[in-house]
Amino acid sequence: MRRNAAPAIHYRVEVANLHAHLFTVTLTVAQPATRQTLRLPVWIPGSYLVREFAKNLQNLQCRQGKRKLEVQQLDKASWQMDCKPGEPLVMQYEVYANDPSVRTAWLDADRGFFNGTSLCLQVDGQCDTPHQLELVAGEYMDDWSVATSLEPVKVNKRGFGRYCADNYDTLVDCPVEMGPFWSGNFTACGIPHRFVVAGAPPSFDGAQLLADTQAICEAEIRFWHAGCTKKNSKTGSKDEGQSPIPYRSYVFMLNAVAEGYGGLEHRNSTALICKRADLPRLPRTTLAPTVHKQPEGYTQLLGLISHEYFHTWNVKRLRPAELARYDYTQENYTELLWFFEGFTSYYDDLLLRRAGRIDNATYLKLLTKTVNGVAQTPGRKVQTVAQASFDAWIKYYRQDENTPNATVSYYTKGSLVGLCLDLTLRAEGKTTLDAVMRRLWIRCDGGPMAEADLLAVLEQLSGRSYARELAQWVHSTQDLPITTLLEKHGIQVHQEPNQVAQQLGLRVKEGNGLFIQHVLRGGVAEQAGFASGDEWIAVQAPGTSNSAWRLQSLDDFTLYAGNAKKVTATVARDKRLLALSLSLPKASQAVRLAVRDAALVDAWLAPQPDPQ
Repeated sequence: MRRNAAPAIHYRVEVANLHAHLFTVTLTVAQPATRQTLRLPVWIPGSYLVREFAKNLQNLQCRQGKRKLEVQQLDKASWQMDCKPGEPLVMQYEVYANDPSVRTAWLDADRGFFNGTSLCLQVDGQCDTPHQLELVAGEYMDDWSVATSLEPVKVNKRGFGRYCADNYDTLVDCPVEMGPFWSGNFTACGIPHRFVVAGAPPSFDGAQLLADTQAICEAEIRFWHAGCTKKNSKTGSKDEGQSPIPYRSYVFMLNAVAEGYGGLEHRNSTALICKRADLPRLPRTTLAPTVHKQPEGYTQLLGLISHEYFHTWNVKRLRPAELARYDYTQENYTELLWFFEGFTSYYDDLLLRRAGRIDNATYLKLLTKTVNGVAQTPGRKVQTVAQASFDAWIKYYRQDENTPNATVSYYTKGSLVGLCLDLTLRAEGKTTLDAVMRRLWIRCDGGPMAEADLLAVLEQLSGRSYARELAQWVHSTQDLPITTLLEKHGIQVHQEPNQVAQQLGLRVKEGNGLFIQHVLRGGVAEQAGFASGDEWIAVQAPGTSNSAWRLQSLDDFTLYAGNAKKVTATVARDKRLLALSLSLPKASQAVRLAVRDAALVDAWLAPQPDPQ
């Protein structure tokens, strides 16, 4: 789209009422159809759940010139009106924005945020025409600025004004952050990046966040574009057989809150949310100075940044063939989320290590958590990771008390499939998963792909078929050969007792009582009759007469059960007190990973060039 070309579709977004959380949107369609239909998406790409964004749309009015048009609602998210040819159609409506997540829209006196899928009606028949977004600063917003990855047409120094997009897909793939946020900039491999943070406390160390994020971005750009230099990243040349970096700039938008975590990827930006306490902190200079140490949750935040940035290539461009063109009106199914989310999850922490943000011990600690998490999920024996991908719409994004028993996470098990592929390829000595990912990017021209493409590249680079491995690891419920592969690469796999909750077959919530969230299939808690929603009040061990011990946590249980082989558990359910006979099992085992051969581990965790 030419910067000064008249837009076919124009959205004007302004604040109707900060305290009522209302945006006003004015949509102008320059050349409407005689019978024009408009729709609001029911989901947002990257978050596989029908979220019914239209529930927040209200006061829709439509006119041509001074003539008010009658609007007919066709279904929950579609409207239609009869129009006069050649005369612009103007629609005005309000959107209630009170969801603090990264998926929808938010507006209050301190901050505004929205995804286009929540605010921008899709004009049938004109989705591929130029779109323009105009952002208007309202009353009480004098200190607000704008951050978005949309291309500016005419904006003021605070970012309010007009932006353009080539089509509807691009428009709604560029979220907008507004407010008095913190902002910083850096360059990675010649590409300008901006990082904005809303809700940061006075102790926030922005320079540290920028330095760490820059290192992550450079590691990931070099991963996908081996041999990349600042010169060829700007020119888009294909030096050394590499494709050009697929974006000209990038924006990170982070909302820091009291409690929260998550992210959503976009083509050249990402929206993130984290706990305020997990942000990096400036060294203390007042009160009692202490040794400077970043919060433990900061590593998790860096992992989130790494994950969402990796998606710039792996899901936003290289993506399932079934999602080559999004259908915003309904579920879009694919069996490949184990690859796109799972392999991204494999590389997010691995690239933290390669970027020097964590050491080997920390990486193995994170990997240990993933390995144990999958092993402790009974649903891994019920559903394959490919089936879990297909069922994301009704299982992963609609979790309940039975979720661990019925399905497996395509994030965690998918990441272990990536691990097993990488270690197997490395053990055979001909290629690596790094090289496979880069070759896939080139083979599919940074676009839609199928599982057959992965198989073809694996065979091309390794010299043999990997159909048997994918059949066993992805399309069956067989356990993965993780221990054997890790030991071949210098990792010592230790066995140690499981946590108490896992030995009992429970997942619990502690604090002001001990509450049962999940009862795992086949565990002793299920055999005793525990149910999700129970409050576990007390335990009585043999030989303690008629007294029972009050519980507040599982630590209390180990204290009061002692070495008993059977206890009586008192739970509250539906206003009743139930006495359950709980037989205690022999200790089950979890794994702990440690370095056995540092040279072998470094050979795996360090960045590797493509074999010649």
